[in-house]
Amino acid sequence: MSNLMVDFIISLDGYGGAEGWPGFWGMEGPEYLAWLGEPAEAEHVTLMGATTYRLMHGFAVDMPDDPGMAGMSEMPKVVFSSTLKDPLEWANTELIDGDAVEAVRDMKRRETRPLRTLGSVSLCRSLLAAGLVDRFRVIVFPVITGATGNDRIFDDYPDVRLDLVQTRLFDGRLQLLEYAPTVLEGPPGA
Repeated sequence: MSNLMVDFIISLDGYGGAEGWPGFWGMEGPEYLAWLGEPAEAEHVTLMGATTYRLMHGFAVDMPDDPGMAGMSEMPKVVFSSTLKDPLEWANTELIDGDAVEAVRDMKRRETRPLRTLGSVSLCRSLLAAGLVDRFRVIVFPVITGATGNDRIFDDYPDVRLDLVQTRLFDGRLQLLEYAPTVLEGPPGA
């Protein structure tokens, strides 16, 4: 049986990106980049939606010699979409056009490798609401992008209690926070 981790990089105010800012808000450092390349971080099946697939596949095409993108091309990926059509161009990518929640529930039963999401805010929201997420991890970048931020991560999420499992500081400024999530019916005591 496999575990599922929702994995986000966010600004302090909860955005997944910001207009005009570079990737990682220009704040990635050598310690963080080295950690991304560690085998424990690379050995999993990546789950994503169509928008994230299009974005990341575009990066892979534009930067084929980038070690991170080359590694991403080699790893197994599953894309949930009703708009994309087989065959997908990105190597090692399976397309599922059915119910993502049911497909992931089945994958958790039969897959031996860990499952991780990449971006895909609405996919992550539905997997969390269905109780399929075992770990919820964010890397908080020390920026506030209120004027330029896009892709607010937590809008329309259910109420969730997060129990801290792990923390780590990268390059003296990026904070990893890993939690075990519990979806709540509403505010505690309500």
